[in-house]
Amino acid sequence: MSTAHRKPSYEPCEPRRVAFIGLGVMGAPMAAHLAYAGHAVTVYNRTDTKARAFVAQYADHGVRMAASPREAAAGADIVCACVGNDDDLRAVTLGDDGAFAGMRDGAIFVDHTTASAAVARELHAIARERGLHFVDAPVSGGQAGAENGVLTVMCGGDVEPFERARPVILAYARAVTRIGGSGAGQLAKMVNQICIAGLLQGLSEAIAFGQRAGLDMPLVLDVIGKGAAQSWQMDNRGKTMVEDRFDFGFAVDWMRKDLGLVLDEARRNGATLPVTALVDQFYADVQRMGGGRWDTSSLIRRLR
Repeated sequence: MSTAHRKPSYEPCEPRRVAFIGLGVMGAPMAAHLAYAGHAVTVYNRTDTKARAFVAQYADHGVRMAASPREAAAGADIVCACVGNDDDLRAVTLGDDGAFAGMRDGAIFVDHTTASAAVARELHAIARERGLHFVDAPVSGGQAGAENGVLTVMCGGDVEPFERARPVILAYARAVTRIGGSGAGQLAKMVNQICIAGLLQGLSEAIAFGQRAGLDMPLVLDVIGKGAAQSWQMDNRGKTMVEDRFDFGFAVDWMRKDLGLVLDEARRNGATLPVTALVDQFYADVQRMGGGRWDTSSLIRRLR
C-alpha cells in the first residue's frame, strides 16, 4: 500500500471530521495527509484488508475504519472519495449503505474520482435534494503527487461548499481551483488528459527517432528541456522512457478509461479530437502487448 511522505508543513486549517472512501494508490496517501494535518479521519475501502492495514499504519493519528460508506460518512463534515469510475461512485454514494444516507445536513461530498461530467451533475442534484453538497474534484499529479501532497485539484460545484472544503483539500494539494458549476471539474480533467495524451505520443516519437538516429538521448533531452519543447512529461518521464522503464505512475488501463470519458463527451458536445482518438487506439495496442498496468509513457513501446 502506498504511504504518504510528510509535507514540510500543512496549511493552517481548523480540524474537521473527514471520511475518506477508497484507499488505492491515490486515495491512501491522500487520506494519510489528512491525518497528518490533524483531521479526525475515518476510512472505508471495498477490500477491508486494505482499510485494516491503513488504520494500523496510522493508528497514532487516530484514524478509524468503517464497515460501509454510510458508517464512514456519519457525523463527518466532509466526505472524500477516490474510486474507479461512474458505477463505483454511485455504489459508494447511493443506496441504504451509501455515503449520502449517512451524511448530516449541510455536509460536503468531495469526489476525487476521474468520472463523467454527467455523473457529477446527477449526484450534485441528488445531494442538493437531500440537503447535502457535492463537489466534483478530480486531481492531476499522479501517485507521486498524492504521496508528496502536491496534487492539482480541479473543482466543479457551488461556491460556498467549495470554499469550506478547500482548506481541507490543501492537506494533499498545492493548487485547488473552482473551475465552475457542477461537472466543470470533470471537464477540466478531460482537457488535462487530452493534453497529456498528445504530449506523450509526441515525446515517444521524438525519443524513438533520436535513438534510431544514434543520438545520446539523455543529453538531447537535457538540451531541449531548456527550450520550447520542455514539459512536465519530458522532465519526469523522458529519461525513463529512454531506459524502457514503465513501472510507476498512472497506468494505461486508467488512461484508456479517462480517454473513453473524453471521447464520449466530445460526441455530446461536437468537439473534434482526431489526435486523442488516435492515441486512444495506440494505448489499446499497448494493452494488447500486455501493458495495461504500465505507466502511460509506455506508448513508446509501440515504436520499438
